Amino acid sequence: MAVFPWHSRSRNYKAEFASCRLEAVPLEFGDYHPLKPITVTESKTKKVSRKGSTSSTSSSSSSSVVDPLSSVLDGTDPLSMFAATAEPAATDSSRKRRDRDENSIVGSDFEPWASKRGEILARYTTTEKLSINLFMGSEKGKAGTATSAMSEKVRTRLEELDDFEEGSQKELLNLTQQDYVNRIEELNQSLKDAWASDQKVKALKIVIQDQPVNFCLLPAPLPLKNWDFDRDCVGFTKLVRFAILTVCSKLLSDTSVIQFYPSKFVLITDILDTFGKLVYERIFSMCVDNRSVLPDHFSPENVNDTAKETCLNWFFKIASIRELIPRFYVEASILKCNKFLSKMGISECLPRLTCMIRGIGDPLVSVYARAYLCRVGMEVAPHLKESLNKNFFDFLLTFKQIHGDTVQNQLVVQGVELPSYLPLYSPAMDWIFQCISYHAPEALLTEMMERCKKLGNNALLLNSVMSAFRAEFIATRSMDFIGMIKECDESGFPKHLLFRSLGLNLALADPPEGDRLQILNEAWKVITKLKNPQDYINCAEVWVEYTCKHFTKREVNTVLADVIKHMTPDRAFEDSYPQLQSIIKKVIAHFHDFSVLFSVEKFLPFLDMFQKESVRVEVCKCIMEVFIKHQQEPTKDPVILNALLHVCKTMHDSVNALTLEDEKRMLAYLINGFIKMVSFGRDFEQQLSFYVEARSMFCNLEPVLVQLIHSVNRLAMETRKVMKGNHSRKTAAFVRACVAYCFITIPSLVSIFTRLNLYLHSGQVALANQCLSQADAFFKAAISLIPEVPKMINIDGKMRLSESFLLEFLCNFFSTLLIVPDHPEHGVLFLVRELLNVIQDYTWEDNGDDKIRIYTCVLHLLSAMSQETYLYHIDKVDSNDSLYGGDSKFLAENNKLCETVMAQILEHLKTLAKDEALKRQSSLGLSFFNSILAHGDLRNNRLNQLSVNLWHLAQRHGCADTRTMVKTLEYIKRRSKQPDMGHLTELALRLPLQTRT
Repeated sequence: MAVFPWHSRSRNYKAEFASCRLEAVPLEFGDYHPLKPITVTESKTKKVSRKGSTSSTSSSSSSSVVDPLSSVLDGTDPLSMFAATAEPAATDSSRKRRDRDENSIVGSDFEPWASKRGEILARYTTTEKLSINLFMGSEKGKAGTATSAMSEKVRTRLEELDDFEEGSQKELLNLTQQDYVNRIEELNQSLKDAWASDQKVKALKIVIQDQPVNFCLLPAPLPLKNWDFDRDCVGFTKLVRFAILTVCSKLLSDTSVIQFYPSKFVLITDILDTFGKLVYERIFSMCVDNRSVLPDHFSPENVNDTAKETCLNWFFKIASIRELIPRFYVEASILKCNKFLSKMGISECLPRLTCMIRGIGDPLVSVYARAYLCRVGMEVAPHLKESLNKNFFDFLLTFKQIHGDTVQNQLVVQGVELPSYLPLYSPAMDWIFQCISYHAPEALLTEMMERCKKLGNNALLLNSVMSAFRAEFIATRSMDFIGMIKECDESGFPKHLLFRSLGLNLALADPPEGDRLQILNEAWKVITKLKNPQDYINCAEVWVEYTCKHFTKREVNTVLADVIKHMTPDRAFEDSYPQLQSIIKKVIAHFHDFSVLFSVEKFLPFLDMFQKESVRVEVCKCIMEVFIKHQQEPTKDPVILNALLHVCKTMHDSVNALTLEDEKRMLAYLINGFIKMVSFGRDFEQQLSFYVEARSMFCNLEPVLVQLIHSVNRLAMETRKVMKGNHSRKTAAFVRACVAYCFITIPSLVSIFTRLNLYLHSGQVALANQCLSQADAFFKAAISLIPEVPKMINIDGKMRLSESFLLEFLCNFFSTLLIVPDHPEHGVLFLVRELLNVIQDYTWEDNGDDKIRIYTCVLHLLSAMSQETYLYHIDKVDSNDSLYGGDSKFLAENNKLCETVMAQILEHLKTLAKDEALKRQSSLGLSFFNSILAHGDLRNNRLNQLSVNLWHLAQRHGCADTRTMVKTLEYIKRRSKQPDMGHLTELALRLPLQTRT
């Protein structure tokens, strides 16, 4: 192809813009509304086919298109239809519904046992060695001795029993606490697995974990006539009887390592809970057959005889257990099964089981038995409050046993002091109180307080009362509780723990306003006298929130000073960082006015106690998060600025080579949030000074530097706007200072595209402020940086080709270059020429066309530059249309550049004349044709001929998009009817459309 000259067509931008506007059409609204749903009326008709058959069809009385999403409103969406055709899983669905009902018996405001389990295991530990007996099972097989009259199933079961009787035992000694916990949890899981695989005997072997069964000691089984093992549970319940007997008597009765008893209770009752649930599910499964499913709220009348008989067998065999503790725990674990037998079964059993506990002599064992009964009772019948209250009142009557000779002798033997022994009761008592106080009236608290007074204001009971009842009830009686706390004996349960419990309630509910100061004084008198730093900080942490909530910065400052005084000696703060962090969070949560917060004299010295860097940074992050969330107005308060600069500097200095990118982003976000909230109003010089200081402090976080550059650019624009017409020299100098700030800062950034975009943005700001030489410097810097763009760049952790990003940047750059005036000391279009040289020398992808797309954009730019009046301008900046005024020399230079660019495009099209590149050639050829159509003067014969050649090239190998070409030809024909566009009519005749046949 020969080189063709370029002739840009003259553009009337105003006329073109006017022609592109939508035609205004008057609209009669009536009932029409664009958001009104489409209404379609369906009518059924019959039409006769050519063969005479009839078929039913539907026709619409409206011509509107039916909304494809509207079908979901009638319930016929595909997912619903799929679900409707699926086979219902009766057992699973009923079980899920039943579980939902069970979980919804008590509300979400009731703290479940599961949430306390981990805390108990973590708190009640021991370093003493523990032991446990494990059933290992016999490895040998035994021949069955059953008579021929027995079914194969019964014979198999009895063989399992015989195998169990001769099973091996292994007693594990000298276990650590963690080993003990692991063993118990393994047993619990093994029990579930064995039961799930229908190995019921094996499951109960797992539960037993003791010596082989001596069956002669057990009650005689039922007659074997018509015996069904699964229904009657004869040999099965023999194992149950001895199994739970052994578990409870050997483990829950054992207080040899008394400090570990609460944790042991948690572990063993986990197994009991699992066992009880499995038994319930087993019986429930007997009530489900192919014909019926138990309803969600079934009654005993809905239960079949087989299930009832099996359930009765369980309770009869449990009743035959001689020992009290195992008999109690086994029956309590399957208490829910009473639902299969009688409507009143649970309400009758709970009082009886409550009375059974009176026979347990050890007060620690008995209180945990009561806790277990209350837990089971709340799961199956939370409305039966009488049994819950009875358990508590019975416990109060036996509480004096703690000070009896039996318990005291036991403590002496184990070397346990009373202050260490009494807290062992807390988990059980707290749970009992929680169950009793759940939705209880306020009068019950009054009764509890009176009973505590009768017992001499026992500290342990008083603490449980304050932990269980609603905070509102406790808060209204704060002074009464303080009086009771003063009269408590401190030997067994320290008073500071009682004040801590009281403080936890007062953080949730407000006491009477007239009592608030007296309450704080009474509590702090006790807290400030504590010598142990851990005891002190645990209490102070709670009461700081009360102080912040109800008092001024003066009282808060006093409290913080006291904390510093107690925690500084011997660097005690190093062991209490979590509590100190909690104090900081509570203070900043209540003081959202940071001018008040930082005027608290001891706040910053309090921050100095965080010497560990990781903790210090976390505290600083908390402060900045609260500032960003609650600071509504920009600030210039020097106290706030100095303090938060120190906080942000601490976060910034924590960044090192090992810091994760996510952490850097978070820190940068917080620092940028602070920078955005700093404003000195019209004191622009002070504002710029702040940005200069911030740059020196946060130089290691690139997002912060980017934010500073954007802020300075905005400052420059705002300065020019506000100071327009006033102090012009001073304003110009300040703007140049802002521009210099950006020019100096941008090279320190790592991301090359960030630098390119900031050079462009800063150059635009300089240009808008008539700083032409500075704008040229930015644009030249951007041009000189383009050769450094790598082939691959990292985007969100993935390596991607950079050419598409470079193309986007250059298109934006070209839009700016249109209005940049030429420098008087340089040649015509010097910036465009420099940019074209860089583009030419850049190493582009061999199989890519981005270089040609860029050249096409350059052609558009040069065409716009040849117009007498440009499409847009910058105020008070004379662009080249004003400088040259359509000068012929300028237009000639412009056309030469266009011809050079066109030659590059045509040369590239030639290189694509290969089989694998023909589709690319067709696409680029049509794109170039459209560029000539939009920007070229097709009255020029050679340019007109070039466009025809490109049209044929696009269709030459059958790779063209026919639909696009048809639309393009239609567009040309429409334009040919416009004034002064008649020459396009002849062009349209020369553009044939090839058909694919």
